[in-house]
Amino acid sequence: MAIKAKKTIPYNFSDKHKEYIRRCRECVYNVAEGAVRAGKTVDNVIAFCKELRDTPDKLHLATASTAATAKLIIGDCNGFGIEHYFRGQCRWGKHDGNDALIIKGTFTGGKKKIVMFVGGGKSNSYTKFRGASIGMWIATEIDLHHENTITEAFNRQGAAKRQKVFWDLNPGSPFAPIYKKYIDEFAKKDADGTLLGGYNYGHFTIFDNINISDKNRSVFISRFNPQSVEYRRYIKGDRCVAEGLIFQQFADNPDRFIVSKKYSGVKFISIGVDFGGNKSKVTFVASAILGNYQALGVIADYKMGEGKGTIDPDRINRELITFYKYVHALYPNARILYIDCDNASQELINGIRLAFIRANIRVVVRDCWKGLINDRIYALNGLMTQGRFFVHEDCLNVIDSLSSQAWDAKEKTKDVRLDDGTFDIDTSDALEYSFSHFIKLFNIFDKS
Repeated sequence: MAIKAKKTIPYNFSDKHKEYIRRCRECVYNVAEGAVRAGKTVDNVIAFCKELRDTPDKLHLATASTAATAKLIIGDCNGFGIEHYFRGQCRWGKHDGNDALIIKGTFTGGKKKIVMFVGGGKSNSYTKFRGASIGMWIATEIDLHHENTITEAFNRQGAAKRQKVFWDLNPGSPFAPIYKKYIDEFAKKDADGTLLGGYNYGHFTIFDNINISDKNRSVFISRFNPQSVEYRRYIKGDRCVAEGLIFQQFADNPDRFIVSKKYSGVKFISIGVDFGGNKSKVTFVASAILGNYQALGVIADYKMGEGKGTIDPDRINRELITFYKYVHALYPNARILYIDCDNASQELINGIRLAFIRANIRVVVRDCWKGLINDRIYALNGLMTQGRFFVHEDCLNVIDSLSSQAWDAKEKTKDVRLDDGTFDIDTSDALEYSFSHFIKLFNIFDKS
């Protein structure tokens, strides 16, 4: 595993990881699956870089759900990424309008190699590299890629002189399309000898990563609720279907999270606004960021009386201003910095923004950060497990919503929150909008 240059990157692999990396040299299809903090991405990055040194192909592809994520996880990879492997021999630039790492130096024998970094989570993501002829493809969190991206990436490798695929992912539902159509199918065809090129599959857990001390491993594992689907997937590394209550720990022990006193150490307050659906109601939830993102505390909630389509927008403005003043009265010394609104209705957001200006109230009215619904759910569950989430006892809508949210039992291929009117999804959305912009700042857990 030694690099024939002065070593400045502290690579350190267990025998299991070394074997996976070695087999990458022999196989076209390479898949690393398993728990968080298991070292999967680093394995693929190292194997990809070693191939990049002498592959005859010039152009290659690196993808994640977004281009920014691809650059962060594959390009940088906490100091172990492609740009660090080729340190002093590469630079960031553009290729066909995409961010790209342009590599040329002693490692490549003076030949230029280009790695394009592209997002793959949307149905039209493939258009960013359509028409390109690529050699190797490295993808992180392949389960978050759209099918169109996967199909097009394979098509773009048709003329490759050395076709290679490097995927990593955390476990999901065993019925997810990524398994049925690709990963399990690769294994099946490899077993019966019909998959040409070779298949290399590695399953890893945090216990396979020798770079993590026993103490740090224990601390990290303690962040997850042992009864949760996240624990089964991200710690045990098991594929499993999400079922039952989403916030089981809240429903089982609400007294652990419900408080009667005002919060101290409020950094600032953010208000989430959900405009609801056809049969839903406009909802407000105010949350406090406590300390330097040490915890999240729900301050107040409010649900308007009528559903969407029956409310005058002016009434939304009036009642939101009243809610703002109520929260300000509760915490007169805290700043209410943001009103994060469901970005599905720009007209209503513009109306709210104008209403606050006319009321001479200085607050940033903006689109919420929706991201992936499950990322918001897992973040909230993580805060609960770590004892960093609280709800004031007066927030009955939030308490009821958290106690009743459930996974849709009919969905076997992906994790979907049940939305059939049996629980208050409007409040759940407003609550999540109130903190979703700051999820990464809470540093809950890293799924790499």
